[in-house]
Amino acid sequence: MRLAVTGQSGLSLSNMHKHFQPRNPRLWGRRFAAPLGSLLFLLILGLAPVFQASARQADTQGIGISASRDQERATELITHFIQRYHYRKRDLNDELSATIFDRYLESLDPNRIYLLADDVTALSKYKYQLDDRLRESRLDPAFAIFTLLRARLEERVEYATSLLDQKFDFSIKEEYTVDRSEAPWATSPEERDAIWRRRVKNDVLSLRLAGKADDEITDTLASRYRRLGVRINQFDSDDVYQAFINAFTSSVEPHTSYFSRRASENFKIRMSLSLEGIGAALQNENEHTLVRRVIAGGPADLSGLLEADDRIVGVGQGGDGEIMDVVGWRLADVVDLIRGPKGSVVQLEILPKGVSIGGQTKVISLVRNKIKLEEQAAQKSVEEVSNENGPMKIGVIRVPTFYTDFEAREQGRSDFRSTSRDVRRLIKELVSEQVGGVVIDLRGNGGGSLAEATELTGLFIKSGPVVQVRDSTGRISVNDDPDPKIAYSGPLAVLVDRSSASASEIFAGAIQDYRRGIVVGEPTFGKGTVQRLLDLDRFAKSDNGSLGQLKFTVAQFFRVNGDSTQHRGVVPDIVFPTAFDSAEQGERSLDNALPWAAVSPLRFEAGAVTFEFIEKARERHDQRVRRDPGFQFLIAEAEAFRKAREKKRVSLIETERRVTWEESERSRLNRLNRYRQSRGLTPLDANPGEYETETKSEQEAEEPDILRQEAARILVDIIDASSREKRLVTSRQKY
Repeated sequence: MRLAVTGQSGLSLSNMHKHFQPRNPRLWGRRFAAPLGSLLFLLILGLAPVFQASARQADTQGIGISASRDQERATELITHFIQRYHYRKRDLNDELSATIFDRYLESLDPNRIYLLADDVTALSKYKYQLDDRLRESRLDPAFAIFTLLRARLEERVEYATSLLDQKFDFSIKEEYTVDRSEAPWATSPEERDAIWRRRVKNDVLSLRLAGKADDEITDTLASRYRRLGVRINQFDSDDVYQAFINAFTSSVEPHTSYFSRRASENFKIRMSLSLEGIGAALQNENEHTLVRRVIAGGPADLSGLLEADDRIVGVGQGGDGEIMDVVGWRLADVVDLIRGPKGSVVQLEILPKGVSIGGQTKVISLVRNKIKLEEQAAQKSVEEVSNENGPMKIGVIRVPTFYTDFEAREQGRSDFRSTSRDVRRLIKELVSEQVGGVVIDLRGNGGGSLAEATELTGLFIKSGPVVQVRDSTGRISVNDDPDPKIAYSGPLAVLVDRSSASASEIFAGAIQDYRRGIVVGEPTFGKGTVQRLLDLDRFAKSDNGSLGQLKFTVAQFFRVNGDSTQHRGVVPDIVFPTAFDSAEQGERSLDNALPWAAVSPLRFEAGAVTFEFIEKARERHDQRVRRDPGFQFLIAEAEAFRKAREKKRVSLIETERRVTWEESERSRLNRLNRYRQSRGLTPLDANPGEYETETKSEQEAEEPDILRQEAARILVDIIDASSREKRLVTSRQKY
């Protein structure tokens, strides 16, 4: 089986080819034989492009590198397509040039620890030239900037390594700034040396707190720093080009990015969901490998040992293999270490979410496996909720992604799998179990097939429009419910969170607009745009195998009420208290994201979920939250995580750091035990950092899903309010 995402657009490759006239005929390799056909709509949870460098050995002797003819060809194509067909129209001018310059420096020196203020001043001669150079497909500024950065990094490696010979005094009152991304550049070599001395001191202290011996600390850090120098000298022309061109694409819009040949291969692997690994989406953040998302049905998800926002600091092979320090590694190299054959074990040393940089780490073991469609498929469960008339069963259908088996469908097989087909079957099963209502759980669902989102909506409405799509020309098309039949007409709730994106937002928004059900949870991600993946090799001939691929935004989604799902996302009818930091999550947190917009609303028939019912359910929800230990635990956890993420500085006094960490861990254990006791569970008796060893199945056997349970309770409240209204109307009629 393979998963894919399809859609339609007003643009065609044949039209693009017609309008594209290369400035330099030598850059035009061959004409198209045929258009690509239907466009690939990537309704995925997207973030700003991540620089993934190749591992090829190149420039190991410090010999200068420069742009290739392939990169000149690719640049001409990229600038043309972005200016001509991108949804956001941005002039390639001095203003955009300055933004590209800043983003490129940020990609090379994100923590401002290599370059000096004088270096940045000297390089600023390029700040307003990049637009002209891009139009001319001249890339020399990108390579000149990289060359200086490489020289400065090599100096820092030598300096950091030399500091390992000295003994640090961890009783002196001193602090290390963990995040310098917004700090001023060092104005002198002495100031930069002071920054690096505190950095090395912090690295040593972090390993001491982790229980490492002095010799082991020296070896680990010497290897870490040397590897920085080795990797920067392995960067080849493709690596530098990808970093620079993505500074350009992300300056236009955060979901627009360029993939080199190697990066394209990695992207295809991620999209196929057949990677033999741990099932997690990763990205770089301040020299750490951050777990951006845990993929439903993968080894990490099934184990329950790895969470979004955990940071991977070490990787080991096998059950007892040596843990290799990966702090400061390129993302592609970390991914290569984590990948492996099905059934093999990988160890991950992680800095758990909510623990500040330099805090205590822990090691987990995962068994690599493939993520199969069956494990991504919709599943059902039943929550039993007490109400005024006794217990009521509420069916819950978990939808991890919007999927369809295109190959089986194209082959004409009647048993092909898809989200809407599976949900239809699960609804029948739940109805036979006499549930009083259904909750569709879309938490963590990053999107998928637009057609499936439309068809799933159609299971709950008679007929009508589901979503509007506006392309880069301004033309609006409407996707309608393809089936007039209703699979389920009973009480309905949709549970969403900050990671529910794209197709999830289309479904949730339609259910909310039609008043077909109630939406509860957290404001969704806010990705209301459509991306197209374009193979540049179809437009020009490559000398060395491939020009790469361009993913760029070509359209925007709008709800039937005319509002965009972009930026704001779908705001639930009842917002859970765990959403207090939602303004810093999702599309809202991305630089340069498209703003919210609106178009004309469509005609549609609204349902029976009234605002009065919702208000009554909200009052009951608020009352429960104030006294529910489970919600109080989640709120306290979210607050602790927020404080840890906001902490920019850490103490370099060993006793102070150790006490702070132990108090933090003890507080969390106390919070967890108060919650467990409220549920009648046995309190955990463990030392700080040693109590999170249960697998997900063991946890689920004991602890309920607090948010899912509350969604079921809210739906019962809606049912009760509706029933009372009906009884009141009937009573009035009799009177």
